Amino acid sequence: MTSLAPTPSQTVGPFYGYALPFALGGEIAPVGHPDTITLHGYVYDGAGQPVPDALVELWQPGPDGARGGAPGSMRRDPVTGEVVGRDGVAFTGFGRVATDADGHYAVRTLPPGGVPYLSLIVFARGLLHHLHTRAYLSAPAGTAADPLLAALEPERRDTLLTVPERAGVHRFDIRLQGDGTHEETVFLDFA
Repeated sequence: MTSLAPTPSQTVGPFYGYALPFALGGEIAPVGHPDTITLHGYVYDGAGQPVPDALVELWQPGPDGARGGAPGSMRRDPVTGEVVGRDGVAFTGFGRVATDADGHYAVRTLPPGGVPYLSLIVFARGLLHHLHTRAYLSAPAGTAADPLLAALEPERRDTLLTVPERAGVHRFDIRLQGDGTHEETVFLDFA
């Protein structure tokens, strides 16, 4: 009996703009909520160039630590059936945004309860599988108790820490590969 070699994984995209992004995908926090924070940054490739067609998903617990977010991200117009997105009131704990022409993404959310980080998944051209990472919002001194951060060398650890720009605004750049000047973002392997 002859066995066939397994076929390799196929690259994904760049076709994310067709079906995956949805209206208000980065507006996770209820409209006007006083505790809203913004997480934004750029996705860079191995040459240090922005990736204009990546997709960034965000998963997080609510401020109370609850991990079961409210439904509401995929609401449809009852007449046309078109996806109209979030209701602007419910907190879902989930967001999905495409990077713009400059490789920039931004989400508005609430601080996570029970953990000091937001979980991110990155989809981009040339990747065989999506990438998992974390964006830690805490100051470096507050991260020593986190087992993942404690296990990393300081240079690698820094790739998971957001940079506070001003009150309520955090920058988190994602580097798909190191470029000689900057370290690759730490990605997690969920086997």
